[in-house]
Order: sequence, then structure tokens, then C-alpha cells
Amino acid sequence: MRMLIQRVSHASVSVGGELLSRIGPGLLVLVGVGTDDTAEDMEYLASKLVRLRIFDDAQGVMNRDVAQAGGEVLVVSQFTLMASTRKGNRPSYIHAAPEAVSRPLYERFAARVAELLGRDVPTGRFGADMQVALTNDGPVTIWIDSKHKD
Repeated sequence: MRMLIQRVSHASVSVGGELLSRIGPGLLVLVGVGTDDTAEDMEYLASKLVRLRIFDDAQGVMNRDVAQAGGEVLVVSQFTLMASTRKGNRPSYIHAAPEAVSRPLYERFAARVAELLGRDVPTGRFGADMQVALTNDGPVTIWIDSKHKD
């Protein structure tokens, strides 16, 4: 599994002009699920996300996690994170898991993040053509792949 984390001052996701979810200061998390991903990958990323210290403390040092900063989290599925660009100029998505695998892991990821934070975590709509709006704060953007833990 892969996630792209963006620290935001606000973010929202809409489908067909309908606002589904929005957050204020916090994290927008785009999540991609690969063909060989498991519950272990999901747990690793969920735990890493809630403990990631990328919010400033009183001294202006990134030393606080999203809960300590009072931030919100918005989780959006994005299979294109699994793209391979090794050959040619057209990305291949052969490593993206089919819906039967990816949807349950994505939904479990969002639920696990909510459990770890002790509050609701809004999401996008799996498989939909979504419009995601955000203002990246910093900018702070971090990529984490569960297969590269070291």
C-alpha cells in the first residue's frame, strides 16, 4: 500500500458537483492498494499516519502528530498511486489491486485511522471520479510505501 500525505489548511472532495467531505487544518491522505497488499500493510500505514510528527510545536519545529495538533484527516482512494512508469510514457496500473481486494483494505484503513484517532475520518467515494481541492500547508507532502519500511 502507498499513501501520499499532504498537510493542509483545508481540503474537500466532491463527486459531480456534490460535496462529500471537507476538513479544516489537518491531513489529506491519498491511498493506493497494490495486488500483494495485506492487512499488515494497512495496519503499518494507519499506525504510521497517526504518529507522524509533521505539525509545528511552540518552537516552530515539526514535532507534533495530527491528534496533538488538533487536526482532521480526510482519506481518499487513488489507484494511480500504484502506477508504474518504467516503460514508455503511459503509466501502467498492473500493480493496482482489483476492487475486490482494494476496496476492503481502503475502507479498513479509513476505519482503523478513525479508531486510532478516536474520531470520525471523512472519506471520498471509492471508484468515483472525484474532484479533490486542497491548500497544502508548508508545503508538506510525504510519500510512504508499506513495502519500503527501512
